[in-house]
Amino acid sequence: MGQIDRNALKQFASKYIWWKTPDESLAMPERVIAQVMNIGDHDDIQALARQVGDDVLREVLQHAQAGQFDERSWAYWHYRLGLAELEQVPPLPHRSFS
Repeated sequence: MGQIDRNALKQFASKYIWWKTPDESLAMPERVIAQVMNIGDHDDIQALARQVGDDVLREVLQHAQAGQFDERSWAYWHYRLGLAELEQVPPLPHRSFS
């Protein structure tokens, strides 16, 4: 993942990963970013996109783990980031138990 300003993500960490301290959350900045992408409000999503850039958002989406995105957010970000054509969104990541 590209260079991310972890201090700039601190406000998102405290707001969107409330069950951990911001410092604990920032150990995995991609998790903070995915959480904002999934449940963030409009203003926070716009601020995040400006802060980290579309390349980082694409990388987070392309390496998402099962359960990080709901269907609506998954589709939105694929369209928004130019990763899918209309009606061609890939399936959500899923866990497999082997």
